[in-house]
Amino acid sequence: MGLFGGGSGADWLIAGLGNPEPKYDGTRHNTGFAALDALAEAWGCEINKSKWQGLYGIAQVDGRKVMLLKPLTYMNLSGKAVSYWLKAEKTPQENLLVVVDDIALPFGTIRIRAKGSDGGHNGLKSIAELLGNSDYARLRFGIGGDFPKGFQVDYVLGEWTPDERAALPGRIGTAAEAVLSFGTAGLERTMNGFNRK
Repeated sequence: MGLFGGGSGADWLIAGLGNPEPKYDGTRHNTGFAALDALAEAWGCEINKSKWQGLYGIAQVDGRKVMLLKPLTYMNLSGKAVSYWLKAEKTPQENLLVVVDDIALPFGTIRIRAKGSDGGHNGLKSIAELLGNSDYARLRFGIGGDFPKGFQVDYVLGEWTPDERAALPGRIGTAAEAVLSFGTAGLERTMNGFNRK
């Protein structure tokens, strides 16, 4: 039994959203992937196993099994991998946390919610469609929204500015701390502690 009463599969499923091709590495839209890389490094595991539209790694955290999942379906079809692995690992939906970029938040801002709308984010929309509801936790990482009208795609698929890149490791590190808190302290305490930062 895991922290949340999970079965023999993963006690937590942490899904970081992004696009799989190398050309998307280091772009704003791949913030979810970057957060998972930071978690994997902190937890001493590698995200290097590939199966059923997902690249994943398994970490043991305080005796609990944590799956770090990068959907390989491209952002707009993220729900395919997330819903599959939730079922395959028999992970309760309340133990799912999705890490995603958000243009509605200033750069580096973290907002954690227990559920909610997709806010126009196609990755979150896909997950809600495949799960049949929006009742899953998400950590939104602010990427800012400083782009001219009509250039949203170019912005989110663009690379960080030098100033952002310099500050990014620290902010991604805070996001990783929030993910760990989600499992160890619970959702409410995590929201109280990290939504103010």
